Amino acid sequence: MDDLFLNRLQGKRILILGFGREGRSTLRFLQCRLPNACLGIADRNPIDVVGVGDNGIQLHCGEGYLSAIDDYDLVIKTPGISLKDIDVKGVEITSQTDLFMCAFHAQTIGVSGTKGKSTTSSLIYHLLRSAGRDCVLVGNIGIPCFDMIPSIRPETVVVYELSAHQLEYVHNSPRAGVLLNVFEEHLDHFGTFERYKQAKLNLLRYMTADDYAIVHESLMDEVYTLAVNSVCYSRMAFEIDAGRLPIKGGHNVQNAEAALCACVVMGIAPQEVLPHLYSFKPLEHRLENVGVFDGVHFVNDSISTIPQTAIAACQTLGKVDFLLLGGFDRNIDYKPLADFLKANPVKCVLVTGKAGQSICKALADSMYEGRIERYDTLEEAFATVSRLAEDGDLCLLSPAASSYDRYKNFEERGAKFKALASQFVRKT
Repeated sequence: MDDLFLNRLQGKRILILGFGREGRSTLRFLQCRLPNACLGIADRNPIDVVGVGDNGIQLHCGEGYLSAIDDYDLVIKTPGISLKDIDVKGVEITSQTDLFMCAFHAQTIGVSGTKGKSTTSSLIYHLLRSAGRDCVLVGNIGIPCFDMIPSIRPETVVVYELSAHQLEYVHNSPRAGVLLNVFEEHLDHFGTFERYKQAKLNLLRYMTADDYAIVHESLMDEVYTLAVNSVCYSRMAFEIDAGRLPIKGGHNVQNAEAALCACVVMGIAPQEVLPHLYSFKPLEHRLENVGVFDGVHFVNDSISTIPQTAIAACQTLGKVDFLLLGGFDRNIDYKPLADFLKANPVKCVLVTGKAGQSICKALADSMYEGRIERYDTLEEAFATVSRLAEDGDLCLLSPAASSYDRYKNFEERGAKFKALASQFVRKT
């Protein structure tokens, strides 16, 4: 089926823009399927093509790497490259996601949202597999879609986790598109919240009469403007036992409802998959119960990069004594979080990074009266917790900010938190 888009690439000078995991995947695919293609690779960092073949490939590295787009007929952009400050009029830009969706649209469930997309995608995949369906999981979860094409048969259901970065330049939508929520995020990449939101809506924008948009009721007005078939998953009458769900919190009940909806619109009866909700294994770094050490309970929610997820984590846990916030600042509005903490104070808020400074300002503006401590490293944060903690306290890492000021990603941040928690001892 990939012939549907290979014809579009045939005979063109093609630039792979960005050479991380997805860029390398694109190069492998093109060298296999279009071995005579005229190819270029552009990336800010040095490009190493050893092991994948480099015969005739033009390399464009360094600060001016984006200027190479004018020298090619078609650009296959990877998610991490931002073009918000570049004039791309007249340039044909596509992506793995766009090309893949062109070929496999009819058998794809696409899942996006500012938060919850990894959990919901993984849950859909788990439900389908447990029900005996042939399925694959690809996309933002860490598996480039081109790498899975050899495994896809006509009956295979593709579960595709999609970030706004992957949706930015698509012109094809999936058969079932799940859009969970849209909050302020990634403004460093998109420039404005409106551009970010419109990228998210691309998931649904190109649907046909046979496709289904599965959305939360808060997004129904946005979907109406797209004139597509829509299902409001938060109004569905699924009989979910929230107490048995391995993923906790009202937001995860809604994620489960969305996952069930996705299966139903793909022709699977609810009773066939609903029992498998309760055997799902939660993903790491998402309200992860790390354990109790020297009388203190530690919870790792490192995936939290916006205020709304930190709020949801606190609401789910009910009692939080130490809340670790902050990190890389993306100019997000922290007033909602400050207002929540004003109404629901904790024993100690610990903040770090430039986002922590923004959070402190928002707390001051809300006239928050609780204790606030600053820290530069997680070791310093744990020293504060060790000094102040009492038996039965709960310490939550839910930063409401990106990790990129100090860590490679949220996984590295969460792993550090868990390692320190396992060694925790209270000072007496």
